[in-house]
Amino acid sequence: MEIKGFHLSYCSNIHAGESWDSTFQNLKIYIPEVRQRLKAEGPFGIGLRLSNEASLVLEKPEKLKEFQVWLRKVNAYVFTLNCFPFGDFHRQVVKEKVHSPDWTTPERKNYTIRSFQILSHLLPPGMQGGISTSPISYRHWFTSDEEKDSCMENATYHLLEVVEELVNIHRKTGKLLHLDIEPEPDGILENSDELVWLFSHWLLPKGKPWLAQKLEISEEEAEELIKTHIQVCYDICHFAIVYEEPAKTFAKFEAAGIRIGKIQISAALKLMIPDTANGKFSLGKKLEAFVETTYLHQVVGRSGTGNLKSYPDLPQALEILPKTKELEWRIHFHVPVFLENYGSFSSTQETISIVLKEILSNPEITQHLEVETYTWEVLPEDTRLSLGESIARELAWVIEGLK
Repeated sequence: MEIKGFHLSYCSNIHAGESWDSTFQNLKIYIPEVRQRLKAEGPFGIGLRLSNEASLVLEKPEKLKEFQVWLRKVNAYVFTLNCFPFGDFHRQVVKEKVHSPDWTTPERKNYTIRSFQILSHLLPPGMQGGISTSPISYRHWFTSDEEKDSCMENATYHLLEVVEELVNIHRKTGKLLHLDIEPEPDGILENSDELVWLFSHWLLPKGKPWLAQKLEISEEEAEELIKTHIQVCYDICHFAIVYEEPAKTFAKFEAAGIRIGKIQISAALKLMIPDTANGKFSLGKKLEAFVETTYLHQVVGRSGTGNLKSYPDLPQALEILPKTKELEWRIHFHVPVFLENYGSFSSTQETISIVLKEILSNPEITQHLEVETYTWEVLPEDTRLSLGESIARELAWVIEGLK
């Protein structure tokens, strides 16, 4: 739905199911319910999570036509896809496999191009469309600089092939599509500096001559096309976990000529660490409720001097809790955005409010807003609501923040 010029939706990765049939069925159930709960009028935007398996089905003309007919019937539209997870994302061990296959592989490239072709048919005229994707790969899979450089070399050329496809789609259809790279803790790209590094050390030096030759254009034109078709998915939870301040990050991207294709509205778990042994013991016991086997829950601690230390998952952080001197932890756990506190814990909800104020004062930052809370089924029971009610409350909270 359009709110003050922003296209707002929720990401359908909240719904379990990898197949197109299950994806479509969930949309049929929840889009009307959420719309009714919000009393939303006008076209209703959808943030579509599309797995590789689902994309292979939806690209078929008869399936695509069926979906388009349903969209018109319910007065809904698709403006963004989440193609970060390649496969199933619920009720099994995901952990670091969420990055696989990564951008070194043709499988990731082909899945992304296929999804863009689908989006080009779904996107309404006069609207930009984006697809969010993985931050290249998982950094702990690479043990040397040589391995990391090889990863970046392969990934860069796969990304450039996507750019070439998006240029061709734009020329053919007039629809402007962008790939929105989503930094997250322990990805190859996990913060704004590393995203700038992707452009300055890889995409532009490699891409300008490559794309200029491919399209028979100047390198200046090639640079503009790269920056047009590769943008950032700014996940508020992820950037809050690494303690970035939104205004400074937005200014850094603007200075580098990097655009934000989508802001994912999400909150991380935040807590202050007691300085007593008993307090730390009690904290550890409470955090055990958040230890689960499905997703990675990276932890970033901050010391009194501002130094940051990362832990690849919550169990590793809990191991050092009795002896840590860190003052604060932020945990990669997408908690409901409309709740500020979870018992004795808090969240990074305040960062969401800061971001909303930033984009209201400067709407050029982005057009696409997508609420992304996907961990409902692994949250402690006392924080859960029915799924339809949860989605509606999340969107209502954001709408209020945009007033």
